[in-house]
Order: sequence, then structure tokens, then C-alpha cells
Amino acid sequence: MKLICGASNQDLPGIADLCALYACAGVHCVDVAADAAVVRAARSGLAWARDHGAPPVWLMVSISDGSDAHFRKAQFDPKLCPSDCPRPCARVCPADAIPAAPQCLEAGCGGVEASRCYGCGRCLPACPLGLIQASEHRQRLEDLVPLLRALHPDAVEVHTAPGRGKTFSDAVQALVNAQVPLQRLAVSCGLEGHGLTAPDLARELWQRFGVVRRHGLRPLWQLDGRPMSGDVGRGTARAAIQLWQHIRPLAPPGPLQLAGGTNASTLDLLLDSSSAQTFRPAGVAFGGQARALVQPWLQAALERGQHLVDWPEGWAQALSKAKTLVNPWLQTRYGRSPC
Repeated sequence: MKLICGASNQDLPGIADLCALYACAGVHCVDVAADAAVVRAARSGLAWARDHGAPPVWLMVSISDGSDAHFRKAQFDPKLCPSDCPRPCARVCPADAIPAAPQCLEAGCGGVEASRCYGCGRCLPACPLGLIQASEHRQRLEDLVPLLRALHPDAVEVHTAPGRGKTFSDAVQALVNAQVPLQRLAVSCGLEGHGLTAPDLARELWQRFGVVRRHGLRPLWQLDGRPMSGDVGRGTARAAIQLWQHIRPLAPPGPLQLAGGTNASTLDLLLDSSSAQTFRPAGVAFGGQARALVQPWLQAALERGQHLVDWPEGWAQALSKAKTLVNPWLQTRYGRSPC
């Protein structure tokens, strides 16, 4: 089980509290941006969890071998917004990164709080005037070697896409050059937006398998069903399971992990599927749903001017909520008992 904090999420207090919460809830891995400040925040949360009885948790960082929606941030100039705009962008933002207009004007802030934005893109079509744009926010391949040596993660995830075999190979070579021992190399890819069939995606994964195995790395295939949509509804969970069902008989060796749209409905849908009677995915990754569940307490802690871990009542409530997502998986054969 993995917590996805967001490949471009730089909300440091929120990341520290998220990592502490879900480590105590029982996840095995947390996935964060390949950013020194973000990694420090994640490690501080994981250290707090260990000090309070949680088992060790892998720290994974996400990189990309090319342009990717996970590595973008929204931006706009609020001075261009009409004074009577109902701010639909703020309503659809799951990260609370776009404040209401009066608050924004009083604070003198920009349109989007960049540290919180993790690139879901829901605000882009919501703006009636089309004022919101997205900018890329990812590490360059030439910067990876010194960065990874500094971060020293337990695992790395490479977001890739069809047709990027050469840049994927370059990214893996950079990982090897960094000489950082990795527990796993996760490879994240899906069908959405690429016009591919399952056999097309399987061929892409087999090509990546050749690169990964050539360097002696252990792959984990993260199947991105419907990216950054787990807090939307039951249909996104179904999309993630269907991708696994289509890819499973065609995939290269290595564990298959559900991601992209996973939420509280995923396990029930999975156990009800005919495929799960014989085969099951090796794991699951939660992003938007995991963050949305505990966002009210993260926001309340911020307004109190403290970390959630330093607010006993709020911490207990948030941890109880996080366990509603994690415990059902831990009570199957997918994981260990929560701390």
C-alpha cells in the first residue's frame, strides 16, 4: 500500500502530517516529489510515526521522463477575474489551493497557492474565461544524479508515456549513475489520453522491462487507470481495476499495482470481480482520496498555526478517518496490521 503525496505537491506542513498519518495507519510506502525540502518534510513525518510505534516505511520519489500532467501547476492572475465571478475554480480544487476571491484580495496573494497545487487540472476547464494555465514543474534529467545522491530515497517512480522509450532509458541510466541502492523502481503508465489499447501498453511496458532488467533493477508496474481522480467517484475505481484486468495477462514480470482513480470503492469492486477469484494485484496506491479524507483536519491545523501531529484531538480524528481507507486492505492478505 502506498500513499501518493503528489509529484508536484510542495505543501511542506501538509506533507509532513500526511506521511505521519498514513504511516501510523499502516501504509508501506509514501511517494513524494523529488525535491529536497519535500523529502525533508516527509522524513520528519515518518520519523514522528516511527517514534510513535509505526513500522519503517519506504520513501519513494517521483520523476518523469517527459512532459506529464503529474508534474504541472496551475496559475492565473486574479486581477483579471471579474469582481462578480462565482469562482468555480475554487469549488473544484481538491487541494484548497485557490482561495475565495475576498480572501485572495485581502491576502494580496496570487491566483493559485503553488505549494499546494498538485496538477490535477480540474480548474482549467472550470474557469468561464479560460484564464487559468498550467506550467510544467519537473526535474531535468541532467539534474537527477546529484539530486538523487542528496535525497537517497528507498525507491524511485518514473512516470512515462508511450513513445518515450529513449528518454525512459536515459532516466534509468541517470538513476544507475547516482549509485543509490533502490528497493524498487516503479514505472507508472496508463492508457488515458494516449489512444492506446491494452496490447499497445503491454508492448511499451515490455520495452521498459528490458531497460530495467539490463541494469539489474527490480520493477514495479504502477497502472495509472484514471490519473489524479480517486476523490471523484466509484467510476474511477472501476477504471483502475479494468486497466489491471486488461494488462495482467500481457504484462512483463514484476508486481502490478493499482493507481489512478483508486478510492474507498476499489477493494469492494476488486473482490467482486471474477479476475480477483484467481489473481489479485500486488498492491494499491492512494492519492487524491487519501488527501481528501483528511484535508479538513490539515486545513484546521494550518488555521491553528500548528502541525496536525501537535493537535491531539485533531490528530485522533484524522487518523481514524485515514484508517477507514487503509484498514480494509490490511485486513485482507494485502498488508500488515496497522500500528
